[in-house]
Amino acid sequence: MSLPDAALPKMSSLEIRPATEADLARVTAIYDQAVRFGTATFELDPPDLAEMTRRFHTLADGGFPYFVATLDGRVVGYAYAGAYRPRPAYRFTVENSVYLEPATHRRGIGFKLLQRLVAECEARGFRQMIAVIGDSANAGSIGVHTRAGFSMIGTHTHVGFKFGRWLDTVMMQLALGEGAATAPAGKPA
Repeated sequence: MSLPDAALPKMSSLEIRPATEADLARVTAIYDQAVRFGTATFELDPPDLAEMTRRFHTLADGGFPYFVATLDGRVVGYAYAGAYRPRPAYRFTVENSVYLEPATHRRGIGFKLLQRLVAECEARGFRQMIAVIGDSANAGSIGVHTRAGFSMIGTHTHVGFKFGRWLDTVMMQLALGEGAATAPAGKPA
């Protein structure tokens, strides 16, 4: 027997949109959890709102995309791309970051954030995206990147020390747009 539509529980509405400064308190809280309890980041001390705001503006001023995921209007995750390395020859390559509120893991939100980020980086003329995944045991992040088309390019073993143990970083890569098939026209927007 099926329930009438009015009796069905309302599903949360997911929105992926550009981040604003008003989102940064929630972004800071999400990242605080990742720093204090997780190994996805090798940062040891959670940055405060002022530092997260500074980082946000640095990315925005550099022409890099930054998105948040909201469920029923509440920020539950975020993703951004930034410079892979500072030297000019790397200007067409970005590194991605995706973080979610722990209660929203395994619901496809990270994948949707990553898809939007990839599309925006392609639109801005970037040609390669690198994922530097903290902890080789981070199967969720490795799986999301694999599902998004990233290829494994290597593992740096025992390069971070957090929570009393050595951690690896897993490197994955995705060609954006034409990738390396053609020379880029100029500096990405």
